[in-house]
Amino acid sequence: MAYAHVNGQRLYFEDTGGDGPVVLFSHGFLMDGEMFEPQVAALSDAYRCVTWDERAFGRTEYDGKPFTYWDSASDAIGLLDHLGVQTAVLAGMSQGGFLSMRAALANPDRVRALVLIDTQSGPEDPSVIEVYRGMTADWLANGPANVGGIVAGLIISDADIEPAWLAKWEKLPRENMGTASECLYGRDDITDRLGEIACPALVIHGTVDQAIPMDKAEALAAALSDCRGLVRVEGAAHAANLTHPEQVNPPLRAFLDSVS
Repeated sequence: MAYAHVNGQRLYFEDTGGDGPVVLFSHGFLMDGEMFEPQVAALSDAYRCVTWDERAFGRTEYDGKPFTYWDSASDAIGLLDHLGVQTAVLAGMSQGGFLSMRAALANPDRVRALVLIDTQSGPEDPSVIEVYRGMTADWLANGPANVGGIVAGLIISDADIEPAWLAKWEKLPRENMGTASECLYGRDDITDRLGEIACPALVIHGTVDQAIPMDKAEALAAALSDCRGLVRVEGAAHAANLTHPEQVNPPLRAFLDSVS
């Protein structure tokens, strides 16, 4: 198992190695680097694929302190430093997209391109935030026993895949959900800064994503200065790359080939 000491965290990561262009995959809320297994399997013949577990999730040893997605963006760049990588394509799903866009804003010389999967540039929708806070409170008190199935349906929506992730969530320290959720709910709005992101970008989004509706993806694609396309993943919910890799991987590979 590989770890990198970055910004006071001990980040768990996996690296396929090789001489190909680097793609750094950043996962969504409650997920971990394993959610990109279908992409790593499809791309590692030509690309050096790096996955990692972000603060509060997976096997990363997190210090428990409050953080923002700007901190997570710094973690991503710090991991590239640890690996001796000067530039990479940053591919992020949901909160992985939040941090990847912030990394591109803070360190434009380090980001070759962006792949933004089921993500957005704005803050959490005020109409649902209190519901989400209630679910977080239940999770902190009881673990995923009561709300885990609801969350899995929202993120994954695939009965064959959900049990494995529910088992993972049972093992997560409950207390991590507090700071991780405050980061998610309190994130800043970077919509007005999207035009500053000059690198090529590809937006990929599930057509039945309820956590972040398709109109958010359309707005994101329209606002980015060099968006090369919006891939609509038919029938996919929030974790489109995990549940529908047969629709995601071909356009992803074509985009990577075009920017490498």
